[in-house]
Amino acid sequence: MKLIITTLLLILKLNLFAQSNQFAGDYTRSLSSENHKIEYKLTLNQDGTFEFHSYSNIQGGTPQESNKYGKGKWSEKDNLISFSSDKKTDLDQKYTLDFSHSTARFITKNPRDKSDKIVKTKLQFLESEILWMRRIDIFKV
Repeated sequence: MKLIITTLLLILKLNLFAQSNQFAGDYTRSLSSENHKIEYKLTLNQDGTFEFHSYSNIQGGTPQESNKYGKGKWSEKDNLISFSSDKKTDLDQKYTLDFSHSTARFITKNPRDKSDKIVKTKLQFLESEILWMRRIDIFKV
């Protein structure tokens, strides 16, 4: 009996660990034209932490070139990723973007969909206090 219960608990634990694997990884987005370039990179780590980097080079902008960084913790519930940043430990002179109250939806092709339709795995930001992050899609690498 102990062996059966131990086996069931081990299988349950492995299943929970596998679910977090599907969200963790690198996500990027690059937008460019002749005179402008914007790049986003988000890394969701297995341990529930994240790092974000935004690079922009806009001709005629002030400043023309800028780098912005953010970091903190992430959690998942029902394919919604919630982000949080601790003002004391996560924010400093380099990491200035506060991702608290930011939410993104994890979008991927449904495993039951057997069609040839291509659906890129992505995070679509739904809410954020960082105004330019709202409605941004960042694709998994």
